[in-house]
Amino acid sequence: GRAGRGGEKVEEEEEEGWHKLYPGHIPTSPLQKALLAAGSAVMALYDPYRHDMVAVLGETTSCLALPNLRDKMKNHPEGYHILQERPRIRLSTLDIARLQGLPDGSLGREYVRFLEDNKVSPDTRMPPKFVDDEELAYVIQRYREVHDLLHTLLGMPTNMLGEVVVKWFEAVQTGLPMCVLGAVFGPVRLSTRKLQVLATELVPWAIRSGLNASCVLNIYYEQRWEQPVESLREELGIFPPP
Repeated sequence: GRAGRGGEKVEEEEEEGWHKLYPGHIPTSPLQKALLAAGSAVMALYDPYRHDMVAVLGETTSCLALPNLRDKMKNHPEGYHILQERPRIRLSTLDIARLQGLPDGSLGREYVRFLEDNKVSPDTRMPPKFVDDEELAYVIQRYREVHDLLHTLLGMPTNMLGEVVVKWFEAVQTGLPMCVLGAVFGPVRLSTRKLQVLATELVPWAIRSGLNASCVLNIYYEQRWEQPVESLREELGIFPPP
C-alpha cells in the first residue's frame, strides 16, 4: 500500500509537470520562468556580482540559445565527445599542483594563475535548477565552468571592465540573453575613461573575435592543459588581445 501511494504521488507530479529531470531540478511553468527572469534581471542589473541572480536569469531566458549550442556540440567531434563524457571543471577534478608545474604560457598554467590572481574558484559556479532538459542543463553548466577559461584566453581580469568584455564575446558566441544584457548594461558603472577604451578598442575586438571564433564549447579544455594559450587562440580564431 505504501508503494502504491508513492506511485500515485509520482504520477500526480508528472501530470502537473513537476517531474524532476536531474538532481536539484526545480520544474517551473512558462509564467513562473517569466517572473523569475524579470526578478533576477532587476537584481542582476542592480548588483552584477549577484552570481545567483545571474544564474537564474541565464536559465530562465535560454530556451532558444541552449538547443542551438547543444546542436553545435553534437555536430562537432570534440563537442560531441564532451556531451558523451560530461566532464566537470571543479577543484575536485583539477590537479592544481600539476597545472602549476606546467610551462608559463600553457593553458593549464595560465588558468591556475588566473584563479590565483583574481582569487576565484571554479566551485562557485552554481548548478542548474530551472532548465527543463537534462542535456541542456549540462550545456549551461559547461558554459559556466569554462567561463574562467574564456577570461584566460581573452586575457581579461574579473573586474567590471573585464567582465563586460567577456560578456560581449560570449553574447556573440552563445546568443544567451543573459550575456547580451550583461554586455549592454554592464558598462553603466564604468568611468568615462574606461568607457572610451571599451567602445574604441575592447568591444570591437571582442565582437570580431566572437564572430570569427569557432564555438568555444567544442574544446575539451581538460585535454588541452599543455597547449600554449596563443596556439589555442589561433586554433579557435580569437584575435590577439589589444
